[in-house]
Amino acid sequence: MRSLAVIAALLVSTLLGGCGLLPEVKDETVGWSANRLYSEAKQALDEGAYDKSVKYFEKLESRYPYGRFAQQAQMDIAYAYYKDKETASALAACERFIKLHPNHPNVDYMYYLRGLINFNEDLGLLGHVSHQDMTERDPKGARESFEAFRELVTKFPESKYTPDAVLRMKYLVNSLALLEVHVARYYMKRGAYVAATNRAQFAIQNYPEAPAIEEALFIMVKAYDLMGMNDLRDDAERVMRKNFPNSVYYTRGLEQAKEAWWRLW
Repeated sequence: MRSLAVIAALLVSTLLGGCGLLPEVKDETVGWSANRLYSEAKQALDEGAYDKSVKYFEKLESRYPYGRFAQQAQMDIAYAYYKDKETASALAACERFIKLHPNHPNVDYMYYLRGLINFNEDLGLLGHVSHQDMTERDPKGARESFEAFRELVTKFPESKYTPDAVLRMKYLVNSLALLEVHVARYYMKRGAYVAATNRAQFAIQNYPEAPAIEEALFIMVKAYDLMGMNDLRDDAERVMRKNFPNSVYYTRGLEQAKEAWWRLW
């Protein structure tokens, strides 16, 4: 046992001694001014070296926390994470800036960036690169993006980012409504009529202005009819005729003989 202890002690001393042989890593930024740190960080960001830019921005913020570059560095860190597709880190950086500087003259940009991060995560649910079935998609990111844009529009109606945010909100509403209708259609094909009406009704209640609402109403009419719930079917049809008097769904049916239009689909 004593021999083992001696050997262990020798190994530890050797390892510790070896550590001293390793070359010391020097921090190249030692002695840099705030202006140089920011310039180097910005250049790295422009060149797409996002890890390097974040490192420089963080050093700038820690060394010069009260300088004129510190707050800008915090904003640029969020943007660098966004460009590097580090979604969680980008959102955390946005939230941090908003909490620390709620009255900053450019805080509206951080609200906008927060919405943009989730918006581009999956192109508002309709990214064409992915072939994933829409029934398997998680709309959480799109909803969070919509809420972030809505907060921007509500708090900063005169912001230069507000017009673009409004357009993106409309796109997200259409995408979310289309997702619900797609899922309702999926349930219809499998005979799950209650589930289909629930998803269609959710789309109508939450996204009443979306183009997909026309199909949502048709699904409700069709599902209620198949379940023998005639009163609810007639109510849904009445709403559909009022809002979509020229809908293709029943226009085709009226061209057929005798059968109710919804039974021809």
